[in-house]
Amino acid sequence: MAARLPAPRRRRQLLDVALQVFSGLGYHQASMDAVAEAAGVTKPVLYQHFGSKRELYLEVLRDVGTQLMEAVVEATKGVVHPRQRVEAGFGAYFRYVGSHTGAFRLLFGGGLEPDQEFASVARRVEEAMAETVAELIEADLDDEHRRLLAHGVVGLAEGTGRHWIERGLDLDPDRLAARVAELGWAGLRGVHRD
Repeated sequence: MAARLPAPRRRRQLLDVALQVFSGLGYHQASMDAVAEAAGVTKPVLYQHFGSKRELYLEVLRDVGTQLMEAVVEATKGVVHPRQRVEAGFGAYFRYVGSHTGAFRLLFGGGLEPDQEFASVARRVEEAMAETVAELIEADLDDEHRRLLAHGVVGLAEGTGRHWIERGLDLDPDRLAARVAELGWAGLRGVHRD
């Protein structure tokens, strides 16, 4: 059995282990028994932190979204030039995807569609990411137009990431980011108020 940890550290450990279990088995095949065993804890310890498998899975999805968002925010913080900010954001996104493939698949892999609650977590992540990106877009636009473009940028990153992972392409995340940033920057640079 795992050593006794303070509650926040145990919760973090359980989320990390659950991510691996759900990534490997999928939601329906994974069980609380499998998560508890992989974490080296008893099922009662797992249930002290998460009331059900569904609650645990939703928390894993939210956690993945938070980590992805934090990576992008941290990478763009303090970057002054808009072009470099675009590349830094895409770089953080694709480095996260490249090193957390299972997490990306869970959140955006398409297996969430039958369950509206699971899919809504992915939509909330996309919405939060778009709000963050909208704040980074420096153009003479009204806020709604800026948010609309931000959703396009988020879709560009997500669609590219999905294709990369589904095809198993051997790509350097930073090189991919540079290419996608070039595409994004060329488009954003050409946007003007109507």
